[in-house]
Amino acid sequence: MKIVAIANQKGGVGKTTTAVNLGSALAELGHRILLVDLDPQANATSSFGLEGVEEISLYDPLLGEASITEKIFPTRRDDLFIVPADLDLAGVEVEIARMPDHLTRLAETLKPLQSDGTFDFVLLDCPPSLGILMSNALAAADELLTPIQCEYFALEGLVKIVRLIEQVRDSGANKSLQLGGIVMTMFDGRTRLSAQVVADVREHFGERVYETVIPRSVRLSEAPSFGKTIIEYDPNGAGAIAYRALAQEFIRRHASPATPPATVQKPASEIL
Repeated sequence: MKIVAIANQKGGVGKTTTAVNLGSALAELGHRILLVDLDPQANATSSFGLEGVEEISLYDPLLGEASITEKIFPTRRDDLFIVPADLDLAGVEVEIARMPDHLTRLAETLKPLQSDGTFDFVLLDCPPSLGILMSNALAAADELLTPIQCEYFALEGLVKIVRLIEQVRDSGANKSLQLGGIVMTMFDGRTRLSAQVVADVREHFGERVYETVIPRSVRLSEAPSFGKTIIEYDPNGAGAIAYRALAQEFIRRHASPATPPATVQKPASEIL
């Protein structure tokens, strides 16, 4: 079982969209996927039409008062399951911050899943902030997958993410954490800026950048309001095609020999 944190400290970059639709596309390929919604806003949860679910979140498991296996909820897609989120998760940050093992609570919570082999991949949809929940996700994950919007400040955001990975390693919470991949999102082929941003990110981060780019799509924005993934809502549209391609590339990368820990081709200080 591989644990992948899908995170970016900036909101509005397609993080939850990527978590939900990559998970759905991987399940369509026959892989057993668990999506863990770590965002108190519960956008991943509502993307599956589960906004009415209450008291089924990681709140109790993170406090050691329940098992994560009790909080796993099925979705309409075979092989795709979710641990929903609710507003209580906002409060759990305060409570686990007082614990001596506050950075590794999620890693401990996920241990029962590692022993039973039920899932091939666990995708952690992180909140868009550098708080306790994201720190726990990075401490628990084998790797970080970060979606980056094709915009002017993309490289600046990536430098911050690289530094965050270094901090997690240096803290001892997760010395093996690596940057598993970068997904360029909201690509607009009509503008020169999008192509330039992708080229710049590829120049600095090389093979860490996925070949698949996710296009800007009204359908991708609409799908969550119907409680559906893009695979269900518009299965033949550009968004669904892109996420299916991303899922295939994701599997190819994880079938290859392990790549070395993330490095950038230029020091972080030289990128800015």
